[in-house]
Formats: sequence, structure tokens, C-alpha cells
Amino acid sequence: MLQVTIGLSTLLFSLGLDQAYVREFHDVANKPALLKQSFLPGFLLLFASLVGLLSLGDFMAMWLFDSSSFQLSLLIAIALLAAFVSRFLSLVLRMNERGLAFSMSQVLPKLLLLGFIGLYVYAEVDKTLTNLILANTAALVFVSVVFAFNTRKEWVAGAASKIEFEHLKHMLRFGMPLIFGGIAFWGLTAVDKVFLRALASFEELAVYSVSVSFAAAAIILQSVFSTVWAPTVYKWASKGEGLENVHRVTRYVLALVVVLFCFAGLLSWIVELFLPPHYSEVQWIVVSCLGYPLLYTLSESTAVGIGISKRTGFSMLAAVIAFFVNTLGNWLLIPKYGAAGAAVSTCFSFWVFFLLRTEFSIFLWKQMPRLAIYSYSGLVVFGAIVFTLFGSRLGLITVGFWVMVLVLAMQSFRKEFETAWRFSCGIVKRKASGNSY
Repeated sequence: MLQVTIGLSTLLFSLGLDQAYVREFHDVANKPALLKQSFLPGFLLLFASLVGLLSLGDFMAMWLFDSSSFQLSLLIAIALLAAFVSRFLSLVLRMNERGLAFSMSQVLPKLLLLGFIGLYVYAEVDKTLTNLILANTAALVFVSVVFAFNTRKEWVAGAASKIEFEHLKHMLRFGMPLIFGGIAFWGLTAVDKVFLRALASFEELAVYSVSVSFAAAAIILQSVFSTVWAPTVYKWASKGEGLENVHRVTRYVLALVVVLFCFAGLLSWIVELFLPPHYSEVQWIVVSCLGYPLLYTLSESTAVGIGISKRTGFSMLAAVIAFFVNTLGNWLLIPKYGAAGAAVSTCFSFWVFFLLRTEFSIFLWKQMPRLAIYSYSGLVVFGAIVFTLFGSRLGLITVGFWVMVLVLAMQSFRKEFETAWRFSCGIVKRKASGNSY
């Protein structure tokens, strides 16, 4: 519940200005002033809201944890503020292309939390909710302090700058639609758990959660690509060059997405070796659970026109439509198929999300050849759905399907795979010889 609240509050109170900061970064000369302009409105609004909620005593703790504790409410408020600060300061590292520092910004909170939990176990601290929330809050605060130190030049310079209200209005017009789209996207990724809890059992929810956990390995790809891709494209756009590479990159991403779906379908039986017998369904469900991270990554490469044109309302529309598709799919499929139905519904809805973002980008920006993109993405989504719902009955037929798609992909994307292989070999050779690149 704490993580859900942090995600939603950061989304709401950022006012879309975090995305506006990324979009405007390469177009403005005074970047510290841009940071202040992006950060301050949402922070002040969040701070005032938390003060109001704390004046109600233990309201937040009761709402989230059904626990009457003002101490917990205070910890929640501190965690929300620290997470908000960390969000914006991590963007400074990202946009200034400080790769190692930004990577640490993504990993450090989790490492610190594990460290605090480890200390609890070693010191035999009581296993209470308050101590758990304290560990989370301490990790977030520590990370925000580290970020503040690493970005001190930017935010100190920004603190002395003035806010340009006309420019702020322009940024809000860009960012505000992203809030509603973000909420719709948040619902798109959360509605499956809500419906499983309401229409199925805790056992089905557990199976689905384990399947999502295995598929979450692909979120690494999504996170890395999204982190690098958006600043790169906006940098190209600000200079009016390099945009011809968008289609080339999309083909590389498509090839990787197809191959990962195929390998997941062929090797999903391995997860059964690590799980108890009553989690045997995970091997079928995990392939559809890959739909969220992989199709979202693919949509990031094809939807650049929405960001370049600054018509972010179309991103909101795509998320809203996909959310309703997922809601309907979960309502129809979960009563009959349980966790498998939730996975299939989410996978299909993300394919709809990808299609809409791509078409909107083409409408707003320029044409993109997309026969191969739609054909291969549709093929692997169809395969994932059939595999999840009927794989246990079809047996070797599913193996034949994934092998066929893999062979087709290797043929269609032969040049991309050869280029990637030569590039990888070149890196290994340069590393072996001790040369930088």
C-alpha cells in the first residue's frame, strides 16, 4: 500500500512537470531555472496537502494500514516527500547523461531497504509494521540526501533563479494531460489485481503475482530503453537531426521483443523447477505477463511523434482506451480463467495501447512503415494468449509455433542481428585489448 501511494502521489503532484522538464531540457539555456520551475509547484502542493492530512491525526495510517498511529502517518508523509524529491533530482542526473549516478539512483533505494531489513534480522528487531515503514522511509530519505549532494550545483543555482510564469504555463499545458494519462496507465497496470481480488481467490492472485514477478525481468529492458530513448530523441529534435534513426531503432526493438517472447514460450517450463507444485500454472501465464514490459517498450520507440509534437493529450487517450479494454477483459475472463484470464487481458490491452500510440504518433508527426511491426507484434500476442489459456492442452503444438516465429524473425531481422553481433564482438575485443570506446 505504501508503494502504491508513493507511485500515485508522485504521479499526481508532479503535475506532469517532470515530463515537461525532460522535454524542455535541451531547448532552454538556463537549466537550473528549469529545474526550479518544474519542481517547486508540485512540491509546495504536496507539502501543503500532507500538512493538512497530518492535522487529522492518524488518518493516513488508518486509510492505508487500518492502524491508529500518528507516528505511522508522519513516516508516510516523510516517505512521500523524499520520493518526490528523489524523482526530480534523478531526472537531473538522467538529462545530464550521468549514467552511473542515474543507474545508482534506480538501484540504491532497493539496496538500502534490503540493508535495513538485514540489520533488523541481525539485531532481532521486532517484526512490526512501524519498523517496516521506518525502513522504507529511512531508505528513501537517505537516497534523497545522496541525490541532493550529487546535484547540488544544479539545485543551488536553481534556487536563486526566478520563475517565469509564462513558461510555466506552457510547461503545464504540456504536462497536465500526462497526469490523466498517467492515472489511466496506473489503472491499466493495477486493475488486474483488483479484479482478481474481487472475482477470484487469493490463490489465483498469488499465482498471478508470482507470474508477474518472473516477467518483471523484462522491466529492466523497459527501464533502460525508456531512460535512454526519450532524452536522445528530444536531443535530436532540438538539433533537427538524427530523426531518421527512429525507424531503424524501432526495428531493433521489435526484433528483440519478438525473440524474447519466443524464448519465453520455449523455456517457460524452467520456472516450474523453482516453484511448488500448486504454482505449476505460472509456466503458462508468465508469457502473457511479458506483454506489459515488452509492448510498452516497443510503443516507446514508435510513439516519439507524440512527445516531439507536444500533443500529450493523445498519450492520455491511448491509456484511457487501453484501460477500458483491460477492465472489460478482466471482467469477462477472470471468472472463467482466473489468473490466466487476467494475464491475457493485460497482454491484449497493452497491444491496443501500443497500436494507438503508434497511430497517434504517425497522425501527429510523420509516416512510419509498420506492416512488420503490427504483423510480428500481433503474432506474438496471439501466441501468448493461446499459450496461456490452452498451452497445457496443446502441448508440442505451442513449441512448434514459437520455433516457427523465431525462425521467421531470424530471417526477417537478419541484418539487425548481424549488426548487433558485430557491435557486441567489437566491444568485447576493445575491452580485451584494454581500449576504451
